[in-house]
Amino acid sequence: MDFQTSIQTCFKKYAVFSGRASRPEFWWFFLFTLIGGIVVQIIDAMILGYSIEGGYGPAYAIFTVITFLPCLAVGARRLHDINKSGWWQLLFITIVGIVLLIIWWATAGERKKNIYGR
Repeated sequence: MDFQTSIQTCFKKYAVFSGRASRPEFWWFFLFTLIGGIVVQIIDAMILGYSIEGGYGPAYAIFTVITFLPCLAVGARRLHDINKSGWWQLLFITIVGIVLLIIWWATAGERKKNIYGR
């Protein structure tokens, strides 16, 4: 799966938390949200005049609202690919949990069918 296909897939499955997502689908969409966040912060600072130190501007807020559910959905589907519940994303609240989630998201998925499909 390439960059463009990943973004299209994640927005087509905007709030679909069932099924599975491959590693490339997850990581390409992660890269898209990372780059997009940086770009909209630059737009807020240079065009709209918002200070980066002063908080986030309206463009960043809009981008975050648009990408929040697809990020959660693809994260849950990615965890399904390694046969874990999407609810494990709540570990993101803790510092140790962030490390564990990154390890799980980077783990190869199961080739066989699991309880989440495929």
